[in-house]
Amino acid sequence: MTDSSGSLGGARTAAGQRAAGAASAASAYWQPVAAVVLLLALWPLQQALLQRDGGRTLVFALAIGLALGVVLQRSRFCFYCHARDWLQRDDPRGILAIILALAVGVVGMTVLQSSWVPNPQAGQLPPDMHIGPVSWVLVLAGLAFGAGMLVSGSCISAHWYRLAEGSAASPFALLGTALGFALGFQTWNPLYSLAVADAPVVWLPQHLGYGGALLLQLGVLAAWAAWVWQRHVQQRQRSLPLPAVPATAAPRSLPALWRSLWQGRWNYALGGLLVGLIATAAIVRMRPLGVTALLGSQVRGALQGQGWVPERLNGLDGFAGCATLPAATWATPNALVLLGLLAGAFIAAFASGQFRPRLPTGRDAGRGLLGGVLLGWGAMTGIGCTVGTLLSGGMAGALSGWVFGVAMLLVLWLGFQWQTWWASRA
Repeated sequence: MTDSSGSLGGARTAAGQRAAGAASAASAYWQPVAAVVLLLALWPLQQALLQRDGGRTLVFALAIGLALGVVLQRSRFCFYCHARDWLQRDDPRGILAIILALAVGVVGMTVLQSSWVPNPQAGQLPPDMHIGPVSWVLVLAGLAFGAGMLVSGSCISAHWYRLAEGSAASPFALLGTALGFALGFQTWNPLYSLAVADAPVVWLPQHLGYGGALLLQLGVLAAWAAWVWQRHVQQRQRSLPLPAVPATAAPRSLPALWRSLWQGRWNYALGGLLVGLIATAAIVRMRPLGVTALLGSQVRGALQGQGWVPERLNGLDGFAGCATLPAATWATPNALVLLGLLAGAFIAAFASGQFRPRLPTGRDAGRGLLGGVLLGWGAMTGIGCTVGTLLSGGMAGALSGWVFGVAMLLVLWLGFQWQTWWASRA
């Protein structure tokens, strides 16, 4: 007599796999469609914004935020993750994407700024550009921000889009960031008197002209990219080659192209290119990109109302950057950019099946809060974060952006070196 239990079990398994495959294929269609429906649900908000003063600018800010949220989420554009992959795992693609974003933005902003300030050496700074004071306080802010990235596992912009994915640590990191801003407001006046008040505000085109500043910045970025790639090649020659990434066939139909947008992750270079273009497009109608101004202004307004923050923060509101001056209304371009970023990231995460919330653990809360405090203090003291100070400032030719970025990268390198050493002892 033949035992058929094995064949029946195999048939059930195969049937289950087919059912799971069919369900996965179905979700690949309906989730993106549902995401488009969610996007259309923002239409009433757009109409309401158009009725307000400066409504067109507010709608533009919402659109910029939506685009940025989708791009950040689908390309996994994260300063911390890209630096970690480069410094710890010898994967240069992410850091090269950051270099590409900076290069695209430097070219784009140079073109736009030259139309606003035809003679950069006449002493006038371009309006609203994130050009801050350069001192040891800025270096300290960059170091603190980098340490916050190490502890919390992301920069502030990545925590915003990961919040839209259901991250367990990001809510605590953003709460910690608010606490860090509160601490930064307490330490600002003493630090301002010590070093910031007399610190130079250096805009490179003012000293080198547009052509000289452009050549210098693109030259530094090109040298950095060449060194990154050469280092990668040398590392691979000394070790086994990395496994090849299987090539994917180009979509041959519109439905296939549609599905490809929501599968896996977008190309690193595409992410860097789009971030650079979005950052440049933002200044056409509003201030440069920043993701901390709203949080900082809300914390400042709430704490000043309770008398917990000095009523006068010396010189702070005179510097261009991620301003924290409390706003009279919630409907500001920065607030709409942040709202759009969250909405765009959620729509992209939902469409790609990457919206996966889970309950936080004690470790999630602890590292999020501690890292967030460092992020918030660094962002408040540096008048911006990786987006406001490094990305927007560096693209505009602000020396402050490059100094902040170097300090941040230095502490990340030291942190990864320590992690590698500690792991080798285990």
